[in-house]
Amino acid sequence: MRASLPRKPLVSLLQPYLLIAPTLILVLMFNVVPAVKTVTDSLHKPARGLNAAGKPSEYVGLQNFDDLFDEEHYMGARFLRTFRNTIVFALATVAIGVPLGLLLALLLNHSQPLLGLWRFAVFYPSLLPLIGAASIWSFIFSDSIGLANAVLKSLGHPGLNWLGDRNLVLLSVIIVNIWKQAGYFMIFFLAGLQNIPRDIYESASLDGASDLQQFAALTLPLLRRTLLFVIVISFIFAFQTVEQLQALGEGGPNDSANLLLYLIFQNISERRNWGYVNAMTIVLIGVVLTFTISNFLFFERDENN
Repeated sequence: MRASLPRKPLVSLLQPYLLIAPTLILVLMFNVVPAVKTVTDSLHKPARGLNAAGKPSEYVGLQNFDDLFDEEHYMGARFLRTFRNTIVFALATVAIGVPLGLLLALLLNHSQPLLGLWRFAVFYPSLLPLIGAASIWSFIFSDSIGLANAVLKSLGHPGLNWLGDRNLVLLSVIIVNIWKQAGYFMIFFLAGLQNIPRDIYESASLDGASDLQQFAALTLPLLRRTLLFVIVISFIFAFQTVEQLQALGEGGPNDSANLLLYLIFQNISERRNWGYVNAMTIVLIGVVLTFTISNFLFFERDENN
């Protein structure tokens, strides 16, 4: 007759769950519960009236989302304008900032005098606090004493109203964001470039491949993972932009440079807009998740082909 195996004590059985319990509790408290509450609140509207503070909110289903995409609604008009701004802002940041970071990495990946100083100079803007960097550029874009207009006036141009012209203010915010993040992206590309063996470039040179051919056939494919990572974080950072708008016209004039997260910040203190704020938060998360997942699928598909 086979001897039965000794039973493990209860403490040994519970030990793995006890070890992950603190992390699980924190995730539930600060991630899961707020996420569920955001979804729930997006389906409700706060009670109205003089004594509305103590009354339960009213369930309205998807009405808050319908209002957001209705240009006739007071919040929908602002949301749609801001949503378009955010998409343009994010695409411009990715389309210009990421290639610029790669170009800087390529230029600073070779031995040259004062290499460390050049790298630090390019990376330094990303070390500045966002509001501090925005304040510097607010001075640069100033109408009368700003450096940008001083340069234009020296060339015979009357100058531009960078932060007051609705056709220029979004461009101004994009410039600040690219200047702030290009050096940060450069660091990731530098790390990726330095992990590529030099032997393959020497072999390609012996076979007669030009620098451009080596870049297209070797560098870009071998930087695929790094490029995916930088594109994703660049897009996410663009949708998280909020602090610099405080110093760059607060999204004005007339929301012409307002961005989605800053619009949420502007309305979060108004009780009547709580449902809209939560609905905007869900839209924001949905866009970021969609972009991130689609990028991973696109890169994985290309790699498997």
